Amino acid sequence: MAVRRHAVRLIKRLLVLGIADVSAVLVIQAVVWFLARTASFPSVSGLPTPFGPAPALVLLASLLVTGNYFRGVHLYQAARLAAASSVAAAVFLWPLVAIHGPVIAFQLFVAVAAALWFILAAERRLTQWFLRAIWPGPNGSTPAIVVERADAEQWNFDHMTTDFGGDYRPIGTLTLTTEGKHRDALTRLAHAITSVGAEAVIVGSHLEEAQVKEVLDISLSAGCEFLYPARSVQIAGHRPLLVWHQDEPFFELGAPLLKAQALVIKRAVDVAGAVLAMLLVAPVMVVVAVLIRIDSPGPIFFWQDRAGLGGMRFRMLKFRTMRVGADDEKEDFAYLNHTGDPRLFKIPNDPRVTRFGAWLRRWSIDELPQCWNVLIGDMSLVGPRPFFESDLESYEDHHFRRLDAKPGITGLWQVNGRSDIVDFEEVVRYDREYIEHWSLPLDFKIMLQTVPALFSRSGAY
Repeated sequence: MAVRRHAVRLIKRLLVLGIADVSAVLVIQAVVWFLARTASFPSVSGLPTPFGPAPALVLLASLLVTGNYFRGVHLYQAARLAAASSVAAAVFLWPLVAIHGPVIAFQLFVAVAAALWFILAAERRLTQWFLRAIWPGPNGSTPAIVVERADAEQWNFDHMTTDFGGDYRPIGTLTLTTEGKHRDALTRLAHAITSVGAEAVIVGSHLEEAQVKEVLDISLSAGCEFLYPARSVQIAGHRPLLVWHQDEPFFELGAPLLKAQALVIKRAVDVAGAVLAMLLVAPVMVVVAVLIRIDSPGPIFFWQDRAGLGGMRFRMLKFRTMRVGADDEKEDFAYLNHTGDPRLFKIPNDPRVTRFGAWLRRWSIDELPQCWNVLIGDMSLVGPRPFFESDLESYEDHHFRRLDAKPGITGLWQVNGRSDIVDFEEVVRYDREYIEHWSLPLDFKIMLQTVPALFSRSGAY
């Protein structure tokens, strides 16, 4: 839910800026057309019409690639707007070099880039005034809890939250005092994050290393960003990312998958990959469906409730590989579980598995229908291993971190041994490693490693 609210705020911010920038484009196009026809720049034929969609798209793309839509920078920051103006003018005017020579082309480039910069700067300041005077409020700001120590100097970063485009909106302050009350305060922090809907925890003063670790664990377990001012001491055991918010340096410790941009990219890859996979394996799935019906009585598909993102229940789809009613027999065969841990229920040569089902499991073909789960958004192509809701009752605090991402058809657990991994902590370690180090190249790497893992059939039963 917190990630969804973050995504909505991001879209809202981009929408406001996009509308403002498109309005500026209309003015800029008229200025470009005027400059191209003045006496100062005679015979500039070959210049594309500035009233078409191409110049507008060029300018918006230039603003995007130069960071003018990023959170954590001033919306009217002169250097970024100058860079965007220069890139857009260069792309738009480069044909004039071949037609009229570099001198005239450069003169026109300087004039157009300057006009772009002036109009964009004016438009961004007008947007600033609009959001302050006409539409005030925490537009685009992430609700945050500030954690401080009573006996330490408090750091002033009010401008980070009160300036236009402020990234965070404090909705509460938690003060850590003596050791006894310190524990109570940490308990209150966990409850406060949930009760007030906080999505970030910001450290407002120096904390001891042990305190930082405790606050960090609580924050990340609740799906919150955790920011620690960069002026502070190093945080052992973690690899912080240095970020800037309204000219204030902070260390950010959090999972890449908790960011809205990452969710959008990952979802786009999931949808495209699921559609492609379903088209490619459709003939195979038809044959498998027929053979399942021939091999044993019962339905072709098997639905099973699993715990997904944030522990929410979803129904995972697979080809049926066991006899009908096998789920009800699970407790009867618990003594055969070779891991000894009910959270990793694996039985080699499971007597409930059908003959054809054993072959499907050996090659992981039974998991092909999960592409449907990916398509509807319950699962991802790559992610943590899907577990049962009943397992959550025995989870320790650090286990819940694996619920910060959608379960995957494949993942680090699969390419590193699958059922051969008999230690639940090892599975959780792989899941947390994936979540905390996610990147698009990592997803592609895991998908490529899945192919040899399937052919090796290691841990597949």
